[in-house]
Amino acid sequence: MGNALFQRAREAVAIAQSSVNGEANVSTEEAIAVAKNELSSAYANSTVAEQKQLRELQDQLNQLQS
Repeated sequence: MGNALFQRAREAVAIAQSSVNGEANVSTEEAIAVAKNELSSAYANSTVAEQKQLRELQDQLNQLQS
């Protein structure tokens, strides 16, 4: 099944990206806050390979905030 926390983090970043593009029914600030929390939770419970991917997702999230 995979790491559910990792999957939730990935989905949260996707929602934040959609929000920035005006494609989600949630404020950008709220979507980014949720994504940050999901990334943090997932990172603590992930493999080294997943951590690398989570850092890439964090980079994407940081770009949304710029």
